[in-house]
Parts: sequence; structure tokens; C-alpha cells
Amino acid sequence: MHIDVVLLPRDLKVEQLVGRAAVVFDVLRASTSMTAALAAGVSEIRIFPDIAAAASARGAFKGKGLLCGEEKALRPPGFDLGNSPGAFNADEHAGRTMFISTTNGTRAILACAAAGAVFVGALVNAAAVAKAAAETALDVVLVCAGTNGQIAMEDLLGCGAVIDALAKDYPLILNSDTASIAARLFSASKRDLPAILRESRGGKNVVAAGLAPDIDFCAKLDSFNIVGQVFGQPPVVRLLARS
Repeated sequence: MHIDVVLLPRDLKVEQLVGRAAVVFDVLRASTSMTAALAAGVSEIRIFPDIAAAASARGAFKGKGLLCGEEKALRPPGFDLGNSPGAFNADEHAGRTMFISTTNGTRAILACAAAGAVFVGALVNAAAVAKAAAETALDVVLVCAGTNGQIAMEDLLGCGAVIDALAKDYPLILNSDTASIAARLFSASKRDLPAILRESRGGKNVVAAGLAPDIDFCAKLDSFNIVGQVFGQPPVVRLLARS
């Protein structure tokens, strides 16, 4: 299995996606929040490039929708929830359709439309994502969402966690130094993930926004054994059915 890592969505080339499985990481916090939402029973997550588009789609929706997202890490006015993964719970959110736009994560998902399969990855479901990607029998590209157009250490850690999980069961060929860096970064950091996330630029932004508990949630390696898979255009994330 060939593995590559792309540091930012703008660096993606079509040939890196066609015929490959893509995993999108926005560890702080969109991909973690989507995983938590699916674990709480959200039926599907509809992805939008900006908050205006998400709000408009939610306004036109006839069912029981859930409008989520963030601007500068905070919940936009009029939205039901922001982008905190710990905010989701089965009692309030099971069975609802979620509409989401975030600064980095949703745009990274949109950038992967040409891939043969697209999964939502995070530290909290790294092992489950590795298994799902391997089951496609495709080569894999791991895509970091970044933070405001800059490389995000936490996303690279997520990539490294998936590489580490894959390497336990499959022979891997890392196609770039970037993939090797991700693997080594995770290996060096896995015993102290909360502290490492706090040191990252994205982590500092989350703490500055008064949302420090989100860091600990996002750092819980393999706390979920579920995977969100992206379907269709416009993209919708649904829980991957496992046998």
C-alpha cells in the first residue's frame, strides 16, 4: 500500500486523488467534531464551503436540522452549535441532519471530490480510519486541512497516527518525506498528545477562544471505533457501515 501526505488542500493534485482513498484531517476540530456527531447518532452531515451556504441550506430544510460551524473558532450568530466535539449528545442530536461549515475542515473535504473514497480522520478514530482505508484496497492520500492556509501540526499528527495503525497490519510504502515526517512526529508525540496539541498554533487558537476542554477531547487517541465516509456532490458524511 502506497501512502502519501499532503500538507494543505491547495497542494493537492488530481492525480493524487483519482483511484485513491483520501482521508481528511482537521484534528482541531472539524473532523473530530464530525466523528463525535456521528457517534452521538447524527444521521448525516452536509458539508458547505461557508457559513452563509450552510445557513441557507438549513433554512430550506424541512426536517429537524442542526446548524453547526465556526468563524475564528467561535459559533456564528444564529447557529445551534459551534465546532466543539464535546457538545454532541445522543439525547439531543440522534437522528438529526447536520449542516456544517468551518474555516478549514469542510473546505478540505470539498477539495477531495476526485478521490475514489473519502473518509473523515482524526486522532480519536485513527485505528478505525486505517482499517476503513485499507479495506478499499486502494493507495491512500492523507490530507491535512491546515489552519488559515498554514500547515497544522495537529493534522500531521493525525496522519501519523493512521500511518502507525496501518503499519501494524500492512506493508507500507511511504511516497514522500512528508509521510515519513508525519510517522516520526506521531511516534515521538503519542505519549503526550494533549500537551503537543496545546503547543500547536491551532491549539493556541482554541485555548484563546476559551475552548480549552476541546483539546483534551481531540487528543483522545482511538476513543471512537467509527468512521465517517463522504458521499456524493454536494458532499454528505455518513457513518460507514461495518460488517
